[in-house]
Amino acid sequence: MAENIIQAEGLVKIYKSKQTEVLALQGLDLNVEEGELTALIGNSGSGKSTFLNMIGGLDRPSAGSLFVGGKNLFTMTEKDLVAYKRDTVGFVWQNNGRNLLPYLSALENIMLPMHISSSKRKKERAMELIELVGLANKRHNHLNTMSGGEQQRIAIAIALANSPKLLLADEPTGSVDTRTANYIFDIFTELNKSGQTILIVTHDVALSKKVKRVIAIRDGKISSERILKESYADRLKEVTIDWRNEDTQEEYVIMDKAGRVQIPKELIGAMNLKDNKVKLEMHDGKIIITAPEIDG
Repeated sequence: MAENIIQAEGLVKIYKSKQTEVLALQGLDLNVEEGELTALIGNSGSGKSTFLNMIGGLDRPSAGSLFVGGKNLFTMTEKDLVAYKRDTVGFVWQNNGRNLLPYLSALENIMLPMHISSSKRKKERAMELIELVGLANKRHNHLNTMSGGEQQRIAIAIALANSPKLLLADEPTGSVDTRTANYIFDIFTELNKSGQTILIVTHDVALSKKVKRVIAIRDGKISSERILKESYADRLKEVTIDWRNEDTQEEYVIMDKAGRVQIPKELIGAMNLKDNKVKLEMHDGKIIITAPEIDG
């Protein structure tokens, strides 16, 4: 049985200013096993990017516990954090400018973060990675001669430079066309088949419907999970499937340790509740939630 590479329990993040406090995460619980390809989805402000930044060592939690690759992110010193960001996690940003330096060639960009001692080995590793993303013929090119999709593929190679245990991607297909998005997802799929653990934040409906495990965050907590149906698991590259519209996943609401669930807003709206009270009943092994009867 695979071990958990991410273990988050009761995770809280509060952003403070002089006038206000914003609760970005409200007791989030999540485990991700080694070797998983997982997507995080949620509306703007739901907390998904905050969570990704914490895992990436870019932000500190306010409360709870967070372990990544066996490392406790609450107790890390600044020196520990530098080593963690270099060796444990690799980050692919939506904005290529955060990954790439325009005055270096594609190959030089990939070599830059490496801490391998030998220059020869750095170049060999960079060539392995640029071939992996299908751009060996562009290894001497600079940014101004490469498309946005090509730059994003180089960014993936840079994130893999130090063989991280966990690859994080923030909207990796957000600024590319559908064909390039499919190519990028194929890269992630092949990496995952070789054992790479990957966590993606995405708004791309078609991409999220191809991922074996999709976690939805709402109001700073995990609200539901979607699991890819077995009938689709081996058909990821089939062009005949309309991934945007087909029902490819089973959806499950997540119950927290206190027995609480988040009911989807559209279902709550359909109940026409007058306040925040509902009735619970057990019937034939099923829990039934109904609006209270209002006395005439």
